[in-house]
Amino acid sequence: MKKNNITFTFLISSIFFLFGTSCKEEVKPQFTGHPHFTNTSEPLVEGVDYFLPQIDLNNWKVTLPIGSGSPTEIHPPEILDYATSSILQDFMYNDSTDGSLVFYTYPGGATTTNSSYPRTELRELMNGGDGKVNWTFAEGGRMKGTLSVPEISKDAGGNFHRTIIMQIHGRLTDAQKNQIGASDNNAPPILKISWYKGKIRINSKVLNDLNASNIEILETSAWGNDSGFNFLEEVWHDKFTLEIIASEGRMEVILNDNESKVFEGIHMQKWGVFENYFKAGNYLGSTEENAFAIVKYYDLEVSH
Repeated sequence: MKKNNITFTFLISSIFFLFGTSCKEEVKPQFTGHPHFTNTSEPLVEGVDYFLPQIDLNNWKVTLPIGSGSPTEIHPPEILDYATSSILQDFMYNDSTDGSLVFYTYPGGATTTNSSYPRTELRELMNGGDGKVNWTFAEGGRMKGTLSVPEISKDAGGNFHRTIIMQIHGRLTDAQKNQIGASDNNAPPILKISWYKGKIRINSKVLNDLNASNIEILETSAWGNDSGFNFLEEVWHDKFTLEIIASEGRMEVILNDNESKVFEGIHMQKWGVFENYFKAGNYLGSTEENAFAIVKYYDLEVSH
């Protein structure tokens, strides 16, 4: 009887052991990877697994807030490799979570000749050139971009700093430069668009003397600042769209296809003497030690 009990117990134990082993094998979890990462055995799909900005940099150079004396500038074709450039990576890089091209700047000790403020900013180069070929208002130009200012520092009073996000900058031809004996081809910016305390602010130029001659208006000192204009909409750190349309004697800025500001009249007509180029990026309006700004561009296009 004892032997039968032992045999019975052994049979029952064997059944439970086999059943348990079978169950464990059936419910064993299969590792499929971290939920935030794609299985590396599968090819990554742009727009599904990551996002890249759709911005053609073939006709832009970028100015950085670093350098020995003058700021560092990166031209095509080197700018096309910004994602792997050791010089550019800290200031111009992709955010693949939202498909943006990020421009980061801070007071790093290098500024352009006519400014004391730092910038990480694109400068239009027509046909991938060296900056000597530009456009006039009679020829016309259009720039449109979608962007945001997700982070920007504050001053000692708790107010956000300002950063310039788009510009139309004037340029003297070599002939005009020689006419007035200028040391370079610099002319004033006819348009500055800033992120300012959560709003989009526009500043333009006006002639100080409407009777100034065609030679006198070539001088930077001939042009003063207008009173400025703020769009009503507050964009804060959200994504928004800006469009600039320049034509003979006229300039228009449009925010989110909703609000528009038009500049026309004698000042714009007089401005037609200059060549111009577009700028886009992050031109911080502060030299305070801990100041900084991040500007994201999701798309940017220019046409003439």
